[in-house]
Amino acid sequence: MRLESTPHVLIPFAACSAAAWLPTLESLPPNTLKRLGQLLQGMHLVQTDRQNPESLSPPHERALARALGLATLQTPDGLMPWAAQDAATYLQAGGDKAWAWITPCHWAVRHLHATLTDPAVLELREDESRALLALMQPYFETDGITLHYLTPERWLAEGELFRGLPTASLDRVLARNVDAWLPDAKGAAPLRRLQNEMQMLLYTHPFNDVRDSQGKLPVNSFWISGTGDLPLHNAETVTPITPKEQISAPRSLAEAVFREDWAAYAQAWATLDAGEIAGLLARQSAGETVRLTLCGEDSAQTFETHRASPWRRISSFFSPLRTLDVLKQL
Repeated sequence: MRLESTPHVLIPFAACSAAAWLPTLESLPPNTLKRLGQLLQGMHLVQTDRQNPESLSPPHERALARALGLATLQTPDGLMPWAAQDAATYLQAGGDKAWAWITPCHWAVRHLHATLTDPAVLELREDESRALLALMQPYFETDGITLHYLTPERWLAEGELFRGLPTASLDRVLARNVDAWLPDAKGAAPLRRLQNEMQMLLYTHPFNDVRDSQGKLPVNSFWISGTGDLPLHNAETVTPITPKEQISAPRSLAEAVFREDWAAYAQAWATLDAGEIAGLLARQSAGETVRLTLCGEDSAQTFETHRASPWRRISSFFSPLRTLDVLKQL
């Protein structure tokens, strides 16, 4: 089977640091992860990526960026050029320019710090998002940054400030203290000032008065992520990357973790086992080479079909690889 057609399922938050994670897995009904265990029996570990748990780019984003050809194991932390790839894909722009994702968001102010609320909770409509972009654009232009609308929850920002500037993924910051994840490089000073300016602008702006009257959270800040420029071979062509694998990265486990909904987390695993995992198992059983990447908050492990000898297949039946043990290693 050629690499170009290799099916690859990449699962974010297959493991996490929450205290409820392990008890949730241990309490799953029997056979919930049966197909995952069967799939792993026919695989071997081909790559492990383990980094500091405070890394700006979480394991699933690093793994996905490598699978898409956007990064390597040597790519600096916080410089997965997601925004540059979007610019090439949707704007047919990019070249040697530097880009960032800008996410309109709500910072929930606590006694001593602010936490980042899931942007999806804002339920921004396109017209609201475009109006907000137009409101904020003049302030960004002062620092040589041009904003481009992409979706209600995500804009593209073009500017030299983002070249070589490491930034934290939203998946690192959601429901956490934002202070620990703000860009701290010397070149980030204008962006920190912009965030302060936008917080002051939006605090009493009619835009948020309307949202308040509708019972919606105010938009009171923005998050910067996905910074950098495309690798040279992609920047020269200014074209979107064609993945070398059939990549699927379901977000159901991640969404449950961010909500701290452990019943939903258990159900998400059951759905994955009966869906994407079952699909991989069927293709592996049919003789295809398939890949599976399981991601935690500290590391990611990638497994690939292994053509075991008959004796190895028999021995693995009597000494099966314990699925929970694999997940505990993430």
